Amino acid sequence: MLFVKVDDLKPGMRLGKPIYNKNGVLLYDRDTKLTMQAIFGIKNFNLMGLYILEPAEPVPPMTEDDINFERFQTMSVFSIREDLDLIAMGKKDKGLDWLCSLVIKNYSVLDHKINFVQSLRSSEDFIYKHVLNVAILSALIAGQLGVKGGRLNSIIKASVLHDIGVTRLKEAPDGAEVDPEIRKVIKSNTDDILRTYGNLDEEVMKLISQMHELYIREGTGDAVPDALKQNINANILFVADTYDRFTAMKSETEPTSEVVAVRHLLDNEDVFDPMIVNALIKAINILYPGVCVELKVTKEDIMGNVSERTEKGLVIKGNDQAIFEPMVIEFRTNTLYDLSIPSVAAEVQISDIMKTMDNRIQLDHDLLDQFAPLGPA
Repeated sequence: MLFVKVDDLKPGMRLGKPIYNKNGVLLYDRDTKLTMQAIFGIKNFNLMGLYILEPAEPVPPMTEDDINFERFQTMSVFSIREDLDLIAMGKKDKGLDWLCSLVIKNYSVLDHKINFVQSLRSSEDFIYKHVLNVAILSALIAGQLGVKGGRLNSIIKASVLHDIGVTRLKEAPDGAEVDPEIRKVIKSNTDDILRTYGNLDEEVMKLISQMHELYIREGTGDAVPDALKQNINANILFVADTYDRFTAMKSETEPTSEVVAVRHLLDNEDVFDPMIVNALIKAINILYPGVCVELKVTKEDIMGNVSERTEKGLVIKGNDQAIFEPMVIEFRTNTLYDLSIPSVAAEVQISDIMKTMDNRIQLDHDLLDQFAPLGPA
């Protein structure tokens, strides 16, 4: 799969991802061959480019959940852009409460994990896609923790509005590393805009301010007061915000993988609440059967010499109790590793996930079928 800039599109190219309009109506499905008329229409969508299938490349599999997720993202970004721009100008939004209710309905009561797939962002739309994803992630986490009612509504509304101050910046920060002084400016801008927004209760304002306090302290390395550390609502928003910033797809740089992002969250318990991070892990698919991974294999010989090599492998069986300790088979030697065994984990670790061009996790279903007797994750 290739990423092709809009100006370089040519008739006959096959789409690798579907295109929807602002109402969620499918305009062009995957594997559609572009015509000149379609290319002219696509240029009006303000897209940076499209994912195009190579000539002999088959259409990658997508579940119904995946299709609905992408459709919802596309539809909601149009709505969020319109609402945030109106609010930033001191006007009334058109459907913010409606959108928040849809996020809650679709993602706070799921009884299964979802594939949380990032879409490509430009500097112009980064903030809109970011707040939408933070809202979805917050709903997933809150659902795992049993948060409901007015409390859930406040979290989701705060998720959508928490970075509205970015709209006043000349250049939106588009990654995990944001200067602490810029974080303070974003907080000040956000507070200023929301004070003039008449349709916002005090609890949402307070929650946004608390989340920004966590965000600023994480950037400066300052200790978090116990009262703020114990505020579950603000910490849900903070974990969701951090995870999305890490894994966001930008045009200029490679996104951080889910494995690296989750390791960062788990390794910094003094900053990110472990209970909330584990709720996130329980809500989204990361290391599940069929996922191709990169392995770091360390061996020590009888003389005490230590060697390290990088291998590729396949997750055969997941581990919901310890995400980084699944059962994995190494491709080159056909060796099966159970990373839940301490002696094995001491020598073999998962360093990353292998991804496709469009940021989807690479799967090997044929090889997985050979190990079906080992059972599900």
